[in-house]
Amino acid sequence: MEDYLKHAIELVKAQASVRIMQEDEMEQMIASLAGKLKKLDCTEEVEEVCAVAEAPVQDAKRSIKEKSIVCLECGKTFKVITKKHLALHGLDAVSYREKWGLKKGTPLTCKELQRARRQKMKDMKLWEKRALARKGMPK
Repeated sequence: MEDYLKHAIELVKAQASVRIMQEDEMEQMIASLAGKLKKLDCTEEVEEVCAVAEAPVQDAKRSIKEKSIVCLECGKTFKVITKKHLALHGLDAVSYREKWGLKKGTPLTCKELQRARRQKMKDMKLWEKRALARKGMPK
């Protein structure tokens, strides 16, 4: 028996345990559910094939744009490519950069976010605070 049919039967059993169902109603529901489950499974397989076929083949340097960065593994667009997302591809930031030919220190964030972070650090002036702390510390 097909897996779709088995799953459909299990679903109808669960439904029948909750409410009274006629025999013909159960048969129709099983047929309907089995067809829908099979259709969903086929759709997922097609999407997986399409996702593999649509894997981006673009220049790594062009993937970093003003308001977004494109993951070169899957083609999804982000503001920041996180460790968690790279783990889905079995990579870390260092191996991702090596694989796609990006320089060692290239941030995996969009240019807008890089600029905002840089400005925030300049506004904080941590180097001045550190210098003051060193002057105030006894030797």
